[in-house]
Amino acid sequence: MSLKSTLLGVVTTVAALVGAPLSAEDTVKLGVLHSLTGTMAISEISCKDATVMAIDEINAKGGVLGKKLEAVVVDPASNWPLFAEKAKELILTHKVKATFGCWTSVSRKSVLPVFEENNALLYYPVQYEGEEQSLNVFYTAASPNQQLVPAAEYMLEQGYKKFVLLGTDYVFPRTANKVLKAFLKAKGIPDSAIIEEYTPFGHKDYQTIVAKIKTLAQGGGACVLSTINGDSNVPFYKEFANQGLTSGECPIMAFSVSEDELRAMEVPPLVGHLAAWNYFMSIDTSENKAFISAFQSKYGKDRVTADPIEAAYYGVYVWKAAVEKAGSFDVDKVRAATYGIEFDAPGGKKKMDEKNQHTYKPVYIGEIKKDGQFKIVWQSKGLVKPDSYSAYLWPNGGFPAPTGGPKK
Repeated sequence: MSLKSTLLGVVTTVAALVGAPLSAEDTVKLGVLHSLTGTMAISEISCKDATVMAIDEINAKGGVLGKKLEAVVVDPASNWPLFAEKAKELILTHKVKATFGCWTSVSRKSVLPVFEENNALLYYPVQYEGEEQSLNVFYTAASPNQQLVPAAEYMLEQGYKKFVLLGTDYVFPRTANKVLKAFLKAKGIPDSAIIEEYTPFGHKDYQTIVAKIKTLAQGGGACVLSTINGDSNVPFYKEFANQGLTSGECPIMAFSVSEDELRAMEVPPLVGHLAAWNYFMSIDTSENKAFISAFQSKYGKDRVTADPIEAAYYGVYVWKAAVEKAGSFDVDKVRAATYGIEFDAPGGKKKMDEKNQHTYKPVYIGEIKKDGQFKIVWQSKGLVKPDSYSAYLWPNGGFPAPTGGPKK
């Protein structure tokens, strides 16, 4: 099933709906669960904005199955236990038909029992560490084989033999680095050539860690694979430049720095550093230009689009397409209808996996430019099939069965 007629064709700025208020029977509520305050607000506010934009666009086109959509926006405030409480509020109090949200894996892990216990649907728009397969989550962003592994492989191909695995101290970086270490060891990189470091959320002082990186970088051949999340990226890159390290001497390959994070950073010292994503604002197509224009018209000319923003946006359209295919808002029917859906997103064609709740996506590696955009220096040949579980952590297969799903 294609979303071409609905997704790519919707590019106009949507004005607020006017007229007589709609009754509860005429509306369907959708939850929006992103941090609007706290350390992750730097990244999550834009995902909230993209989700609301998609909902507004759909309403301007008549809604879904004859009903208008109502966005119920809550603020879990970068507080992981609060994510679970807000998820309960959305599902049990507001009785939303689906929820779009979370950024960090710790927030997703916090809400997962809530969605599984209530057989509700979460659309998760951020790249993550894998090792999870819940029938109550559709993962619209990258699994490790669609971001982490291609990026590490690219660095090996560029001749780098020493790796610093640097991340924020929570489940995504730690599990991601298990995958990366297993991959690097499979490619012949010894433990002695790998440094692994973690810092808390909101960490500001990177002087000691950058000094270690500088020592490793002596003699060449070193790079950083960074899973630092949130506003800690600002002091890390600043300290990196302060100690005289450059992208030519020791490039940083980031997995959580996009165009949106760069808006809050001093970009010139970052030129030449890298990031791996499945979408960049610099993708040069008429469809992507239309998406950017609509986003900036709604939220301001200074705003940018980025990978999680695109995934948050088209996740709403994937839900819409599945509802219309099923002819129902019922969770189990929508889930079944989602498998295998093909669609045109702003960044190009994508597809929901036929079985594993994830999304077929292209992979891109971009180099930071002085204007805060990325020059695409590598891309995959077509769409990459998503893996819920990494073959580097499960070399003999035997993956766990999916959790959650319909109540028995």
